[in-house]
Amino acid sequence: MNASVKLPESNLQLLTELQSSGLRLAAPQTDGLSRRGGAGPSDHKAVTIDGVTLMVPVHTHGAHQSAFVAGAPDAHGVSTLTRGTIPVAQIAFAKAPRFYKLQTLDGVPYSHIATLHGTDVLATTVLQTCIRYESRKKACKFCAIGQSLAAGRTIAHKTPEQLAEVARAAVLLDNVKHMVLTTGTPPTPDRGAAILCDSARAIKRAVNLPIQAQCEPPDDDAWFARLREAGVDTLGMHLEVLGEAERARIMPGKATVPVSRYMVAFEAAVRVFGRGQVSTYILAGLGDTPERILETAHQLVRIGVYPFVVPFVPISGTPLEDQAPPTPEFMRSILAPLGALVREGGLRAEDIKAGCGKCGACSSLSSYEKVAA
Repeated sequence: MNASVKLPESNLQLLTELQSSGLRLAAPQTDGLSRRGGAGPSDHKAVTIDGVTLMVPVHTHGAHQSAFVAGAPDAHGVSTLTRGTIPVAQIAFAKAPRFYKLQTLDGVPYSHIATLHGTDVLATTVLQTCIRYESRKKACKFCAIGQSLAAGRTIAHKTPEQLAEVARAAVLLDNVKHMVLTTGTPPTPDRGAAILCDSARAIKRAVNLPIQAQCEPPDDDAWFARLREAGVDTLGMHLEVLGEAERARIMPGKATVPVSRYMVAFEAAVRVFGRGQVSTYILAGLGDTPERILETAHQLVRIGVYPFVVPFVPISGTPLEDQAPPTPEFMRSILAPLGALVREGGLRAEDIKAGCGKCGACSSLSSYEKVAA
């Protein structure tokens, strides 16, 4: 968790550089906490610097060329981070959770049902298939949702009972603090909201765990109240790319739902979940200018939506695997003013009840929020 941690400017710059440049590992690690491909933060590894946990690319082409190197961790999981030959920080790696050693009665490993993100977030893609991904013409070019399924590291559909069982174990054994339920988009008008309702309801019956659900805007805004009644605490609806031309080029299937529909859905969702409890992912580095991202962020903050801006990470095996990630300078030009914007708008990451924005590990935005005005 990144709450209440304020970093000096030099360390804030280091976080931004690490997420753009990636990290080389001097020694192989077999803790199961980094993976290639799949939904969510892939090709990453969670590292903690001065109390701030960050997801840093380790399996990308850029990471293999990075000047940052993490030495072999000691018995406590602590490693020296160097830039070239110069030590710059002490970093700690997350430990493999105990629930990873368990499996269901029918032999499904718990790690195939849900995984640890950051250090205390349980995350799962409830439905590992997607109508967008099934067609090359419609698929989001940055997405790798099908890779972990093809590799046998997950199952296609996690049942509510399986999710409840794993969530309870993760809380009891590993002190998990909140959970993310995302989904591939099914061929139904609710766009996955019904599946998320069933999942959240079962989890809340088993354990008191704050939940974020993530899906495309459903056709009927009534689903927002249904999600809330089922036990969902916060909602994510991810724009990812903002310009309509860029959306059509990079995610042609998802672009059929225009940004204007998202904005209407955001307003309806905020009325149900409250200001700051609805969020959206924006992937910086896919064609949107800093000016466009910040202009949209102003609009989102006015509505009450947390604009979680994340540096694009080119995932191996996707059409964009060779595209360069955004530079640290590009990210700072967005995150510095954005940190002030969300702070002044009363939408701090630490006030979010559950989800990606609260975790904050996929971006250094939450650290920029704490920079003195």
